[in-house]
Amino acid sequence: MRVILKTEVRGLGRPGEVKDVADGYARNYLLPKGLAIEATGGELKHLAQERESAKTKRDRAHGDAEDLARRLHEVTLVFKLKAGGQGKTFGSVTTKEIADALTKEVKIEIDKTKVVLHEPLKTLGVHTVEVRLLPDVRASVTVAIEPS
Repeated sequence: MRVILKTEVRGLGRPGEVKDVADGYARNYLLPKGLAIEATGGELKHLAQERESAKTKRDRAHGDAEDLARRLHEVTLVFKLKAGGQGKTFGSVTTKEIADALTKEVKIEIDKTKVVLHEPLKTLGVHTVEVRLLPDVRASVTVAIEPS
């Protein structure tokens, strides 16, 4: 019997996959528990439409992320911190501060988890910070730290 999985079934597949399974397995386990539905012509068409709409949505999100990455590449953020000798600051610039400044600058909400800093910025000067918008879309932002 052909079924369309609604949830992940260990050892069988992921949601949305069409699988051939034994009739008894489908009738006695998958269908009653709501883990799958029978793969009829109408259900297969519905599945194809869902996949197409999901692909369109992903493509649109990817295009928007690339556009935002181009805009972010042109941005320079300036932070003023108190500094001592040898360019050391008395504070630091964190991912949250960078994300908040980017949100104000480009008028789009950017989560602090998307800003990649291995450690907070604690020295005067110009730094380049990576922003991961999607797994395959990244932008670099220039962060300048000046003495106040």
